Amino acid sequence: MRILSGIQPSGTIHIGNYFGMIKKMVESQNDGELFAFIASYHALTSVKDKEFLEKNIFEAAVNFLALGMDPEKSTFWVQHDVKEVLELYWLLSNHTSMGLLERAHSYKDKTSRGIGANHGLFSYPVLMAADILLFDSNIVPVGKDQIQHVEMTRDIAISFNHTYGDILVLPESKVDEEVATVPGTDGAKMSKSYNNTIDMFGPAKTIKKQVMGIVTDSKELNEAKEWENCNIYTLSKLFMNEDELASLRQRYATPGEGYGHFKMTLLDKINEHFEPYAQKREHLLNNPKEVKDVLAYGASKARKIASAKMEIIRDAVGLI
Repeated sequence: MRILSGIQPSGTIHIGNYFGMIKKMVESQNDGELFAFIASYHALTSVKDKEFLEKNIFEAAVNFLALGMDPEKSTFWVQHDVKEVLELYWLLSNHTSMGLLERAHSYKDKTSRGIGANHGLFSYPVLMAADILLFDSNIVPVGKDQIQHVEMTRDIAISFNHTYGDILVLPESKVDEEVATVPGTDGAKMSKSYNNTIDMFGPAKTIKKQVMGIVTDSKELNEAKEWENCNIYTLSKLFMNEDELASLRQRYATPGEGYGHFKMTLLDKINEHFEPYAQKREHLLNNPKEVKDVLAYGASKARKIASAKMEIIRDAVGLI
């Protein structure tokens, strides 16, 4: 079973990214044959700064390798290092109706938020289809907002297969219903656009400031606290076992401690959890050649598969 995931090079990552997507992706290396790429072409729809994009691509690679992406277990590369995806993108474009693209929720959402409408943004689902179909992907883990793109990929593949035969594998989307929305410091979904994140990596002072900024009610030290709807407790559940949570609930029920004490406990657990990853990340940041070698190795594996698939596709359409 082949599993394919695309990773946006979006800069600083936060604990919502980790528990919402990264942790599951790394764990999927044991569930099947994982293909994971850094979506550099896709990033061009919104990033027009050369240095910024280069920095984000490198940091994305560092972050995922630090968090457990294993180049021996998986195939891990940067999208633009496998040019076959653009060739397939064009071939699939000739089997993609305008109506299908016009119905894309993502395009409508992005343009409504002020992102400039252009062909790259409009045809984004076709490039995503090429990413998926080039590697005969069986499973594509996505958030609920991306299900439509996988359905569009199936529609495009069905149209292509109807014309040329049973060549493209029809993928299935996989949505992990157990992944709860990770709350931000204000209780809303953790998101950089809401400015309510807690970083995984970065200056200790910054992370402490973010944790200490978690919004709570105004109960005093000499009052018992309610843990049920407390943002601190909800975030603590990501890092504590049941015994630790029981102890924390008892502290909430016992007057004498304020929310600042609970925040410091959470901060300690966050630092403890990510410390091993932070050490590996620091090593990779200081050894960029090691990172580039891993990506080159992944790209060579991906190109071998992509090249073989494109030979079959070219032959089918008459590009001999």
